[in-house]
Amino acid sequence: MENNYRRIKVAAKNVDSREHDIIDSDDYFQYHGGMVATVRALTGDAPKAYVGDTSILDAVRTRSLAEETTRVFRARVVNPRWLAAMRRHGCKGAFEMAAGIDYLFGFDATAQVVGDWMHESLANTYLLDEQNQEFLRQTNPWALRSMVERLQESVDRGMWENPDPELINQLHELYLEVDGDLEE
Repeated sequence: MENNYRRIKVAAKNVDSREHDIIDSDDYFQYHGGMVATVRALTGDAPKAYVGDTSILDAVRTRSLAEETTRVFRARVVNPRWLAAMRRHGCKGAFEMAAGIDYLFGFDATAQVVGDWMHESLANTYLLDEQNQEFLRQTNPWALRSMVERLQESVDRGMWENPDPELINQLHELYLEVDGDLEE
């Protein structure tokens, strides 16, 4: 198997439905990102990674994994309309927000496709935005704490390479507040 993986030059994933995207489930980063990480570990070089979109057969598209991650991030993950819809779903919506951060973390750990600007956007949009933070505090403070922990882990592992120290300080303060609330 190692010999076969050493020969891989392209890691491709086809998406044939608009019902799901690559940040909807950990499956995507586990096998697609995992393939990228395995090839990189065995050869020292990451293969080219692509996502084919055949959800509309008359308009088939191929994007790099980095392009697809950016597209989904902008179109859904930090889309104000999607966030508002998640807030209407209460605790489950908060869980879905936290899961999205986990899945992005997984893709960054395996395929290195999450830029610093994405981490910063997640911090500002999900955690430091007053409306969203209050929603998370009220409906699912465990999800809020989990999101702060995951972004801090991104810093600790060097995946969020150059975070703004003031932003990290704000996240640290938020973590202490939420953790204290949960302990009460």
